[in-house]
Amino acid sequence: MSDKEIHQGGCACGENRYETTGYPERARVCHCRYCQLRSGSPFGVGAWFKEENVKHHSQNYNQYKFVTESGNTFETNFCKKCGTSVYWTISAPALKGLTAIAAATFDPPSFWFGVSGEIFTRSKAPYIDIKCEEQFETSPTYNPTKQDEDRFDGSK
Repeated sequence: MSDKEIHQGGCACGENRYETTGYPERARVCHCRYCQLRSGSPFGVGAWFKEENVKHHSQNYNQYKFVTESGNTFETNFCKKCGTSVYWTISAPALKGLTAIAAATFDPPSFWFGVSGEIFTRSKAPYIDIKCEEQFETSPTYNPTKQDEDRFDGSK
């Protein structure tokens, strides 16, 4: 794949469109409670790109920001019209300058890149079986600084 290859995508109603250049810096399946709630499914799949490799053609998004158990700011951006969660950022040092695109929002073929790992498998649904090179009970950068409400606690 060329580092100049362009892929497009957007929300369900088409109000918000984007394009990415090149290949994701990382792509992960995340089973954390935040992604479960953000996506309404057992996991989220994020393709992480350098900010300069993501171009938004429209910005008709609502944002929801909160502070994670590790003290990082998590900002998810979803369409004001249809509610599709399109992209998010997390202020963790390891993710500085990166934007996560919700993998299923790419135009077909949606899953044109590989996924190298799973994170937060401690809250993985028991019926999910994903084969990845790396699997982490939490995350390599997980460092809790506060106790989440029970509804967010994936260790139970």
